[in-house]
Amino acid sequence: MQISPGMVAVVTGAGSGIGRALAEKAAQSGMRIVAADIEQPRLDDTVASLGQLGAEAIGVRTDVSVEDDVMRLADAAYAEFGAVNLLCNNAGVFSGGLMWERTMADWKWAMGVNLDGLIHAVRAFVPRMLEAETPSHIVNTASMGGLVTGAYSGPYFTSKFAAVGLTECLAHDLRTTGKNVSASVLVPSLINTNIGTSGRNRQERWVDRGREPAPDVEFVEAMLTESTAAGMAPTEVAVLVFDAVEAGNFWIPTQPSYHDQIRARHDDMQELRHPAPAQLD
Repeated sequence: MQISPGMVAVVTGAGSGIGRALAEKAAQSGMRIVAADIEQPRLDDTVASLGQLGAEAIGVRTDVSVEDDVMRLADAAYAEFGAVNLLCNNAGVFSGGLMWERTMADWKWAMGVNLDGLIHAVRAFVPRMLEAETPSHIVNTASMGGLVTGAYSGPYFTSKFAAVGLTECLAHDLRTTGKNVSASVLVPSLINTNIGTSGRNRQERWVDRGREPAPDVEFVEAMLTESTAAGMAPTEVAVLVFDAVEAGNFWIPTQPSYHDQIRARHDDMQELRHPAPAQLD
């Protein structure tokens, strides 16, 4: 899809990290933007930044794990701008640690945001995109952790594998319609974001009151925070995403190691070997 000035972008998780970079890239491309995030102060800051870039933009506080919130987001986008051409489902959280030590609240939080958030967006936006008869595209943010695996990240990797599968199925379904609506999946590796502290936004219904901090969780979150601090800048990711959308690419990797890791995984599968742990960069 060719991105043109005046088109409309909706970006979830726009308060920081990749989401904010995507929203700002949309502004620099002359798009009108609907920014969504669960953190109101960060969302307000993003909308102000978009205004400084000369973009028409609104902010809609959204918890993507709640279907009604995402439906309200779609309503707001169409009421304000009358169309959605680019939908970036980027909101996500990290939930890690040893799988058997995680509570159902841990699992439901990861799946509720990282998978249910995508399902809610598909249900809220796709029917209107198809009805509009105008070019539109959906980018779902998954992760290299949706293609390769490792220890201490079971809930996160599981949710991201599901995000990849959902996006592949969505792309197939969209092709059956014959309409000009398409989808891509973003599979970032280590990016300089604050995902390692995403527990700050954990919804009340998924908080384990009285539970002591788990050493395995503290370990992996500290390791993730240190690793992502040296990662790629979100602004670089946004450029890759917009280039991929215009090129019509389905897969949107961020680091060159993507190709080696995919080949290694396929070799393990062909040879029936135990999967090698992810080597994220």
